[in-house]
Amino acid sequence: MSESAVKVVELSSPFTRFAGRLLVGLGYEVVLVEPAEGDATRRELGGDAFVHWHAGKRSVVPASPEELRALLATADVLLDGSPSGAEALAEGLDDLVHVRVTPFGLIGPRTDWQGTDLVVAALGGMLAQVGDPDGPPLRLPEHQAEQLAGVNAAIAALLGLRARRTGPGQLVDVSAQACVAAALEAGTLAYLHEDRVPPRPGSVHPLVPHGLFRAADGYLGGGLGGSPRMWDALLDWLREEDAAADLTEPRWQDPVERKKHQEHVFKVVQDFVGTWPKAEFAERAQARKLPWAAVDLPHELPDNPQLAARDFFTRVRTPEGERTDLGFPFAFPEGHRVRELEVRGVGADQHLLDAEDAEDAEDAEDAEGTEGTEGTEGTEGTEGTEEAEPRPTPAIPAEQAPAQPAYPALHGIRVLDLTWVLAGPYCTKVLADHGADVIKVESMGRPDPTRFAPFMHLSRGPHTDPNTNGYFNEVNRNKRSIALDTRTEDGIEVLRELIAHCDVLVENFSSTVMRKLGLGYEELTRINPDLVYVSMSGMGHTGPRNGWVSYADTVSASAGLTGLTGWGPDDVVGVIYGHGDIVAGLQAALATVAALEHRAVTGRGQHIDLSQLESTAAHMGTSLLGGPAVKPSGNTHPSWSPQGVYRCLGTDRWVAVSVRDDTEWAALCEVIGRPELTTDERTFTAEARRRSTALVDSALGEWTRTLPADVAAETLQAHGIPAGAVQDGRELVEHDPQLRARGFYVRKEHPVAGAFLHEGVPIRLARTPGGIREAAPVLGADTDAVLSEVAGFSTERVQRLREAGVLR
Repeated sequence: MSESAVKVVELSSPFTRFAGRLLVGLGYEVVLVEPAEGDATRRELGGDAFVHWHAGKRSVVPASPEELRALLATADVLLDGSPSGAEALAEGLDDLVHVRVTPFGLIGPRTDWQGTDLVVAALGGMLAQVGDPDGPPLRLPEHQAEQLAGVNAAIAALLGLRARRTGPGQLVDVSAQACVAAALEAGTLAYLHEDRVPPRPGSVHPLVPHGLFRAADGYLGGGLGGSPRMWDALLDWLREEDAAADLTEPRWQDPVERKKHQEHVFKVVQDFVGTWPKAEFAERAQARKLPWAAVDLPHELPDNPQLAARDFFTRVRTPEGERTDLGFPFAFPEGHRVRELEVRGVGADQHLLDAEDAEDAEDAEDAEGTEGTEGTEGTEGTEGTEEAEPRPTPAIPAEQAPAQPAYPALHGIRVLDLTWVLAGPYCTKVLADHGADVIKVESMGRPDPTRFAPFMHLSRGPHTDPNTNGYFNEVNRNKRSIALDTRTEDGIEVLRELIAHCDVLVENFSSTVMRKLGLGYEELTRINPDLVYVSMSGMGHTGPRNGWVSYADTVSASAGLTGLTGWGPDDVVGVIYGHGDIVAGLQAALATVAALEHRAVTGRGQHIDLSQLESTAAHMGTSLLGGPAVKPSGNTHPSWSPQGVYRCLGTDRWVAVSVRDDTEWAALCEVIGRPELTTDERTFTAEARRRSTALVDSALGEWTRTLPADVAAETLQAHGIPAGAVQDGRELVEHDPQLRARGFYVRKEHPVAGAFLHEGVPIRLARTPGGIREAAPVLGADTDAVLSEVAGFSTERVQRLREAGVLR
């Protein structure tokens, strides 16, 4: 096995292909195993699907299982999306990290169910959170359920490699449904902590006073903001333009009153917003530090000055010429970006199937450098590095010494968590779930809105208690809390001493905060030379918009996601919940583990300047390659028909159905009692069915309306047709047999909030499993222990700091 670069063998599927793409972006060698006719994506969307998902990967066509087995013997990771799994081929390859990615996981009664992006989004709870309350559920565009599985699979691969440093490889079970169910923001939490199921929110966020607004030439994402300063600044603007109506009355200074009568407040704001061009309004709003953004479509992304200035986009060499595609979620390693990729022909790398030839070829490539990458000037603190090209991360086989106890993969890693709200805490939640000691720095002086803001409080108890909020307690489980006022010089000094004893620092402040605290990357490296520093600002630390204020909805607006979420160009609904935050959190977790692996090989830490905008834009799939023709398309699929969400028996009950080929169509016609449609020229092919949507949807809808959603889905699945009930938080927790069999929801006792269920861990490592060890901490519960154990403070010093008000 070569020790120059991690080798990943990919048996591709829609649920693994994004993982392979992300690993290409990390500099790993990814070998795509194709059939003789080539991967199916070579024929999808005129070949654009292959260009996006598989550029930069090698291509081999094994002639036999024995050839594939020989290839696996040279590999570090098997990224396995094959329908039946490659466990037999991987048997006995003890160093191999085998990441098995399936729609529903490897255990449970639905392991053999057919899953598509739409069906998994339905059964995972995503569809229940998008759309108008009086209309059908709506999918998020560009295969977001598949991509959530992909980024989790990439994290799983790196966790497996890290665990392999002290033991053998292992099987990792990634359930796409569980990945979606763990990424719903407050969707399930409202049921777990308040016994309620929120309706689909339409274009208004269910908690935060934000939503989708019409501009003179399109749409804007934004709202009232999350602080008194933002409300005051918006009100001042309305006054200046004589557009405040009655909002100057004293009653509207009360955020509870604004929330109670939000519809009226939004109408006044909409009347004002609707007179402006979207781009001009966003720029004027941001000049006032207000969180607004124009809703752009993917083909407009190259015109975004922030993405352009940060060299986000990637050049792809194809046989037909060069294309511009979306880039990767963050620059790696050490501030370098993959700038150029190549689309390989079918079987272009057959030499990799011969073990001896493969070793020789890899040795030659090691001498030449990494193909397809181009050094760029990095993020803050990377200037002046001697290497012009990023070096691939070497593979480290299992140590020959006896295996250590099977702790979680990140056991022994200490993380200082300066994050708040959702994106940052979601990142550190993933790290904590897999064994890292995460120390959350917070205080009464810097309140996290998910602890303190009444409108974000999910609890059966008083909404003024910072320790009972289910929103906070979900994303901060497994962590320790230190109450430290970082607005004081003494507080900053304590923070510096903690940084010196940590492996990782994660923060999601705006871009200038750390510098103002005297903790820019140069100073951080002086305090701790091998620190992994992950910043997660909305726009990144460089670029002309680095100071823009951003929330998840404004990031989704700028990244193209909101603009494609709808039924058509004039009927945009938008993604209102915090999907962009969760995507950024997952990508930051991936970046952190990748940086720890890089440090283990090179001895160097690094600053990962992660932009939440870039993270979300990187999840926009093939949309940029498709150009201006890519528009909102509801729940349909570009080549399958029918695909949609159909009403079932009961109030607001729906089933998602995907028919991928004519065989499944014939089976569906038999199930619904309409066999004559199999040979009807109006429905004979997928293209014909798309032209006859009214006929097809009517026939299927008449059948589904007579059945409970679960019964309809089970009946269709019994005939090999992908289908799934649209599940909300109650159904996920109470009724889903697959999640129950996987033990997904875990009950833990909180010292103040009491016992409640937590959303589980979608990545199951067989040898070094993660899990929910403890409920979230009470504010400041671990202050004394952390300062003593981590930084070596004496009892007397801690007491002096407390008396001075630094620890509160």
